[in-house]
Amino acid sequence: MAATIQSITTPSSFSTANSIHSNKFNGRKVGFVVVRSELNAKRGSMPARCRTRNLISQAVATPAAPTASSKTGHEVLLFEALREGLDEEMERDARVCVMGEDVGHYGGSYKVTKGLAPKYGDLRVLDTPIAENSFTGMGIGAAMTGLRPVIEGMNMGFLLLAFNQISNNCGMLHYTSGGQFKIPVVIRGPGGVGRQLGAEHSQRLESYFQSIPGIQMVACSTPYNAKGLMKAAIRSENPVILFEHVLLYNLKEKIPDEEYVLSLEEAEMVRPGEHITILTYSRMRYHVMQAAKTLVNKGYDPEVIDIRSLKPFDLRTIGNSIKKTHRVLIVEECMRTGGIGASLTAAINENFNDYLDAPVVCLSSQDVPTPYAGTLEEWTVVQPAQIVTAVEQLCR
Repeated sequence: MAATIQSITTPSSFSTANSIHSNKFNGRKVGFVVVRSELNAKRGSMPARCRTRNLISQAVATPAAPTASSKTGHEVLLFEALREGLDEEMERDARVCVMGEDVGHYGGSYKVTKGLAPKYGDLRVLDTPIAENSFTGMGIGAAMTGLRPVIEGMNMGFLLLAFNQISNNCGMLHYTSGGQFKIPVVIRGPGGVGRQLGAEHSQRLESYFQSIPGIQMVACSTPYNAKGLMKAAIRSENPVILFEHVLLYNLKEKIPDEEYVLSLEEAEMVRPGEHITILTYSRMRYHVMQAAKTLVNKGYDPEVIDIRSLKPFDLRTIGNSIKKTHRVLIVEECMRTGGIGASLTAAINENFNDYLDAPVVCLSSQDVPTPYAGTLEEWTVVQPAQIVTAVEQLCR
């Protein structure tokens, strides 16, 4: 299964240390699923005044994002929203260009660049050979000289061939040049576990890239935030990796007609709640929301947050939620070992340990190559039923 369910009883400090908070689940033993890191056993002895300390040292203050609700708007699929954002930025700024395999007259493997080559010409929408290290390096060089390239990996797994360019060049040149060069480049493309695409086309590379200094990472999950994050990434002076999920491209949503740009460092509150904070992103957002329907019928009130910003984390939004619910479940499609959930667990324990009434729990995909067989593929990824079980055990 995607995560082994373990019945473990937490230390008594978890049921008593936060007795000053009004919480219907206080005083009960807490069973949990898989724990990435242990909490401080001495937590119960910490004075209440410690709760008032500023623990969010890594938090990023960001402006409020525009809301998706608008009296006027139009329905688009997620890949069309990405194309709208890219088209608007190319029209606004002549320095924006696109390069990658089949991005030109073919329109991209998932049609994100369809129609852009006839509109902007072959020099701004450049079809490249099948040589990821070459065209990624070329894009980084173009960014150094003042352009704002958008590099598409036909599949994110192929960008492993350009790992040297992304890590040693893209992430470090601003520093190693003493600030003489900025690298305003966007690296984007489809990734995640598809449907029987095989191991090499079902990779989740968030865990590979998160440790590279100097790079920002965001993951879109709706047409609304796909367009807003695309525009923000292109305008950023930093190198940004935009993760798109292969199974979300045909997701439809109404988005505003007027222009909007989202913050690259801000999470999205998907569903307010009181009993537990569920942190997720990309495709798992929909597994979580499916599980939330079942949980509500069972009497639970989960708070769901789409973290969106994978690097850096929006610890302000996350921390405010934890201070309210005192329980955290992370649901990701990334691998368990060294994944986004592991980093997020560490950040939560470092910054908000004193607010937790239970250990942080993380449901992740198994550390195995994704099987081709459909049934086996499902077993490697977290399913809604597992999320329901994990919440029930955490809230006992």
